[in-house]
Amino acid sequence: MGPNGLCFSPDEKILYIIESRGVPTRKILAYDVSPGGDKLSSKRVFVDAGPGTPDGMRADIDGNLWCGWGMGDPELDGVVVFAPDGVMIGRIALPERCANLCFGGLKRNRLFMAASQSIYALYVNAQGAPGG
Repeated sequence: MGPNGLCFSPDEKILYIIESRGVPTRKILAYDVSPGGDKLSSKRVFVDAGPGTPDGMRADIDGNLWCGWGMGDPELDGVVVFAPDGVMIGRIALPERCANLCFGGLKRNRLFMAASQSIYALYVNAQGAPGG
């Protein structure tokens, strides 16, 4: 599988895992988490990354998934945002690959992005889920 990034939904009922060695393309997988938190079930493809490379990710309080993205094509470098149903709803373009990210600030509405050579920060119209 080659798991890479991990992230829970805000209610911790879904665990997202980036499959970094997916063939022929990388994927973001979703698993249901048992009420006791000790079992995963219902493995499914949340996002097929196609030519992209998802990396670190975090959820916001609305359940949207913010994913570092890049490699392979400079047009894909940055952050991609997916709604809880897996539909891409936004993109933040960066001049280099984004490896990881987190929400910070008093209101958890500042997105910090760790890229290949730089750290970027941007206020966003979203609030990061607690713990991320």
